[in-house]
Amino acid sequence: MEDCSRSYHAVRRAGPADLFDNRLIFGDNLLALKALEQEFTGKIKCVYIDPPYNTGSAFAQYDDGLEHSIWLSLMRDRLELLRKLLSPDGSCWVQLDDNEAHYCRVLLDEGI
Repeated sequence: MEDCSRSYHAVRRAGPADLFDNRLIFGDNLLALKALEQEFTGKIKCVYIDPPYNTGSAFAQYDDGLEHSIWLSLMRDRLELLRKLLSPDGSCWVQLDDNEAHYCRVLLDEGI
């Protein structure tokens, strides 16, 4: 559900093809992705994610500093949903450091 106090739109559209379809979602990312699934499956052109680096030094609201296998399980769930949202010509970009990048690359290479 939209929280209008956190929604901002341009005062007017630039043209008839101008859409107000960008979204910034506050909350659990897995639940947010599930909420977007019905409306946006196969329609997203670009995904950029910046997950916790799993170093134990992130903010308190992140599960950070986990075993590699647990971290990968959490990532797999999210990457599977993101893959469904991507259009056939869409791309997914993941920001990680060397701590988990190689493990995540395996997930991405599997076609998740």
